[in-house]
Amino acid sequence: MEETDRERDNSQSLDPPLPTIQPNVEIELEQVDQPKRSITKRPGYGTSGRHILLLANHFKVSIGNPDEVFYQYSVSISFEDNTAVDSKVIGRKVTDKLYETYSSELAGKRFAYDGEKSLYTVGPLPQNNFEFTVILEESIARSNGSVSDGSLGDPSKRSKRSLQSKIFKVEISYAAKVPLQSVSHALQGAEPEYVQDTLRVLDIILRQQAAKRGCLLVRQSFFHDDSRMFTDVGGGVIGVRGLYSSFRPTCGGLSLNMDVSTTLILKPGPVVDFLLSNQNVKDPRYIDWGKAKKMLKNMRIKATHSNMEFKIIGLSEKPCNQLFFPLKVKSGSSARDDGETLEISVYDYFVKHRNIEINASMYMPCLDVGKPKRPNYLPLELCSLVSLQRYTKALSAIQRASLVEKSRQKPPERIRVVTDAVRNSSYDEDPLLISCGISIEKQLTRIDGRVLDAPKLKVGNNEDCLPRNGRWNFNNKKLLKPVQIYDWSIVNFSSSCDTSHLSRELINCGRNKGIQIERPYTIIDEDSQCRRASPLTRVEKMFERIMTKLNDPPEFLLCVLPERKNCDLYGPWKKKCLSTLGIVTQCISPAKITDQYLTNVLLKMNSKLGGINSLLAIEHSNRIPLITDEPTMILGMDVSHGSPGRSDVPSIAAVVGSRSWPLISRYRAAVRTQSSRVEMIEALFKPLANGQDDGIMRELLLDFYNTSNKRKPSQIIVFRDGVSESQFAQVLNIELNQMIKAFQYLGETDVPKFTLIVAQKNHHTKLFQASAPENVPCGTVVDTHVVHPQNYDFFMCSHAGIIGTSRPAHYHVLLDEIGFSPDELQNLIHSLSYVYQRSTTALSIVAPISYAHLAAKQVGQFIKLEDSSETSSGQTNVPVPELPRLHKNVAGSMFFC
Repeated sequence: MEETDRERDNSQSLDPPLPTIQPNVEIELEQVDQPKRSITKRPGYGTSGRHILLLANHFKVSIGNPDEVFYQYSVSISFEDNTAVDSKVIGRKVTDKLYETYSSELAGKRFAYDGEKSLYTVGPLPQNNFEFTVILEESIARSNGSVSDGSLGDPSKRSKRSLQSKIFKVEISYAAKVPLQSVSHALQGAEPEYVQDTLRVLDIILRQQAAKRGCLLVRQSFFHDDSRMFTDVGGGVIGVRGLYSSFRPTCGGLSLNMDVSTTLILKPGPVVDFLLSNQNVKDPRYIDWGKAKKMLKNMRIKATHSNMEFKIIGLSEKPCNQLFFPLKVKSGSSARDDGETLEISVYDYFVKHRNIEINASMYMPCLDVGKPKRPNYLPLELCSLVSLQRYTKALSAIQRASLVEKSRQKPPERIRVVTDAVRNSSYDEDPLLISCGISIEKQLTRIDGRVLDAPKLKVGNNEDCLPRNGRWNFNNKKLLKPVQIYDWSIVNFSSSCDTSHLSRELINCGRNKGIQIERPYTIIDEDSQCRRASPLTRVEKMFERIMTKLNDPPEFLLCVLPERKNCDLYGPWKKKCLSTLGIVTQCISPAKITDQYLTNVLLKMNSKLGGINSLLAIEHSNRIPLITDEPTMILGMDVSHGSPGRSDVPSIAAVVGSRSWPLISRYRAAVRTQSSRVEMIEALFKPLANGQDDGIMRELLLDFYNTSNKRKPSQIIVFRDGVSESQFAQVLNIELNQMIKAFQYLGETDVPKFTLIVAQKNHHTKLFQASAPENVPCGTVVDTHVVHPQNYDFFMCSHAGIIGTSRPAHYHVLLDEIGFSPDELQNLIHSLSYVYQRSTTALSIVAPISYAHLAAKQVGQFIKLEDSSETSSGQTNVPVPELPRLHKNVAGSMFFC
């Protein structure tokens, strides 16, 4: 009776329309803020599933001298005029020269330099503070007794090579002690504050080794300038295969995680060739020099006539043969003769005064490799991009597919590469590692794993479906809850698709799957005169044609696009349908119409229109442990960001919430924009000036309540994607608090129990079968040996790895108030990889996270920004544009499927 009364009281507060919340509620919420939470500890280990012997790309590390202490020193490097040096390359050259020159003053102690403002030694230096003067000599071109820039110098004498000295001031001062012993304490279960600092020092030692070998360093990965490791992905971009290495504390002790890594660089070689490839044009006349200027800025080139390196600061506005500068030319041999000043073009200077032939770039702009107020121009054909320059812009779909295809490695090859890397490394010879008594084993770690059974599924006609190797199909099967489609039409933007044939085949395939599809009301082809118009105009014109043929908006629109990937019509079309008109839509671009293709399309259509393709058998029979008994809501959360360096592009936060409890296969999405590159979700709780909450959680909580027989969630399981370990505390104490506040703002006092899990795919632990060359079986789970010494985490490979090497998902349980056993939680997560309605394969990560990613990507297309001007990409404090909200007719649908 008490429970019934409590439910009735609480249901009034959740049932719309909601009363306006007075401002004083906010004050109360501040007073009941949750205490700071800490990450939960591992409650035990899972036992379900069959045993399997595995290998992991972790190499066991032994510490012979655990009592050693790293001493950290702050380093300040400046030029002679006290200007700070901000180049890591120069910094490393200076510190190398410093040791070479002053090793006796440093008592012969080797150090690890991080490339920025810190260096580390084993044991202290003789004193706490040092000041050194370091002289670097570099080869330059001299002309007529004065230093030339290598291009527009005085031509009266041939340039000669000579050495120029640069003087640097280096200040070193003691900063802190970093005890190596903290690693041992952490492995034994303690929480010393220095363990992350100590691991960072060990990683810096490895990075310094790679830097000394001339590698490109990208965080914990390093890449050699070896063309055998290069793969061309098109557009002037090269994928480079390198190695990732990092020390990790694990249940099995300290280990070195070594993995294959890939980064992107600009294709080295002639600048003109790069621009042709980058802009996909065959003739230099068609190069867009505005785009070229943005692409080349800050890149390094080597001048072929002088063999010197320069940094590009821009392009000239005029072409080489029209770009003039003043040149002093001596008219006699007298030393006092200042000569005369001529106005000469860059082209004539190189051809007539340097005897260098200029052909292709005569009519092209020149590269400016000087200073902002002192330009220094070089003809393009004399310049080549140097190797190992990172490419940080977003790849096209074609480039991304090419990179994935060309960088795949089968498990045996990956094992060989990482094992050879450790065996051929010089880690055993590193003086700092030797001082610590650190030794690294040369073989992969052997670990025990378990393979969980695939969950049984329910499909149409109450049939059971048992997935095999993470896959199933609907051959000779019907969908569990098929919809009926009566009022629909086809819209055709493609000139090559036979839409009448498509319509007939779709209706036939739907009938076989249990979906009754009537003939489309009409098929509307785009007016051929509109195809040269902008995407927005084409969409608007199409809807004008639709409205002239239809009396009312249809229930469903099937849209045939001309391109399968990155079609620029996609965003405007989705925005018009989902935000403006509230019409469910499915976009397709069929290369070939097959039964398999149409089945996949029908799976998406059925889900979007409210149908259900399949359910877990335990979900169908209401037997999900700990979830069926209590109203339980499942959330998937993700934030997607724009291209690096684009502060004008907002980040997109998406949260999906389960609905229609006790189901766990149906979800609603809420999507918001937020500040660029911000990972924490800002709009979970968003009280407005009028007292209403416009946040994501309120929207999803009300939807759960209204679709779950007026039951409020007493348990909430949160799956959070995309955060690193350094952000776990923020998720646990900031985002979770916002969720609780949103619940309380609805007038609730009984806060649900939360289980909060972070899912990571962007890590470097790989699992291999110990006695077979294939990928690990789907359902493989590992919660021993290579996991955290105390925290509650595990690896799971729920999908079937067909090509390349499988990457397991890494799940971190930050909080578990619901109280799952390890087996219950691992089986639930495994099962949530099988509820994805878009396909008939198990996912590599739980479906709610995949749905959140899809929702962010699709709604983000509503405000997809064109490449803005060069200045805007560096702006800060750019206003965040609001996303248009979904129309009420489709807001509760699985539009993202």
